[in-house]
Amino acid sequence: MPDDPILGLNELFKTDERPEKVNLGVGCYLTEAGNLPLLDVVEEAETRLSEKKLPHGYMPMSGIPKFCEAVKRLVFGEASPAVVEGRITTIQTLGGTGALQLGAAFAHQYLGVAKAVVSDPTWGNHIAIFKGAGLTVSKYPYLNAAKDGVDFEAMIAALNEVEEGSLVLFHACCHNPTGVDLSHEEWRKVLEVVKARDLLPLLDMAYQGFGDGLEEDAFAMRLFAESGIRFMAATSCSKNFALYGERVGALHVVCGDKREAEVATSILKALVRAEYSNPPAHGANVVAEVLGDPELKKRWFKDVVEMHDRICEMRRALAEAGEAEGADLSFATKQKGMFSFTGLTPEEMDRLREEFAVYGVRNGRICVAGLNHRNVGYVAKAMAAVLKARG
Repeated sequence: MPDDPILGLNELFKTDERPEKVNLGVGCYLTEAGNLPLLDVVEEAETRLSEKKLPHGYMPMSGIPKFCEAVKRLVFGEASPAVVEGRITTIQTLGGTGALQLGAAFAHQYLGVAKAVVSDPTWGNHIAIFKGAGLTVSKYPYLNAAKDGVDFEAMIAALNEVEEGSLVLFHACCHNPTGVDLSHEEWRKVLEVVKARDLLPLLDMAYQGFGDGLEEDAFAMRLFAESGIRFMAATSCSKNFALYGERVGALHVVCGDKREAEVATSILKALVRAEYSNPPAHGANVVAEVLGDPELKKRWFKDVVEMHDRICEMRRALAEAGEAEGADLSFATKQKGMFSFTGLTPEEMDRLREEFAVYGVRNGRICVAGLNHRNVGYVAKAMAAVLKARG
């Protein structure tokens, strides 16, 4: 089988001996120094856990209760009626990817869902995960490249044609790969279509805090929960806790009432048992420790703000450096989150890599968090050269 287009790109980067090389491919947040961060609150939580000298026993199939409850409240809000009424079951998963897979398996095997619809474009693994779960996958229009925004009319028209009962994947914030998000009013209109067509939404939120803020990025989640509809949500702690290798995520299933949530929990536990039996403990214990301690949680909120602000700063820096080179790179300031859609063709992305050692995904996506003040000028110069070659 060929390498994954994103992870395979990272392997190419590692073997590139050019000193000027820049990796804007893999979706990890990097510091100004170009390193993966170890957050102070994560380090402190790990120290506390180590000092407790806990044995390494099996976790419950549904995950660590303190983790599940803390993440549920982070996503839906402390005062959410759905949380208070017990209508949400939260299952610890193998990262956000595992949440998507578990949700797809639940929909197909137990809810009788046969079809899934994803945005065009979307994260490539969405399609692979859904197909692997037995769903047929199609797309709805999303990006209007000409205006660097959502093609909302086309999106709504397509959703109105989706077969009733289908699973529909939405990016709750920081759309991957485009960085283009829906407005609050657009989300409300999407919700109307979801209700009218009796669709099953699966909201993917891998980047909470990296768009407009931890509370603000949860808008779609909370809007859907308050509406009373049944839906699923996949969330991840990889980015906002910088716990990539620990595979810490959660699947949330929002149900009609507490009894229904209990039934869903039993089904999801059966799926977990057949797939991997128990989730890993360390990363989830770290997250539970941070979110369960008011002081650590406050410091973590500050960490997320700092990561968000650095990403925004790099967006502005790229646009300004492009302007200095005579190239319009304003797309960077119009989009949100870790990723940006450059508008470059696959051939132009190949040229960036081969001629300038600037690595990005062939579909035109770059990871803005891979930029820093040392390399942003060089990246802008390389992009300018590629754009000018269009003639």
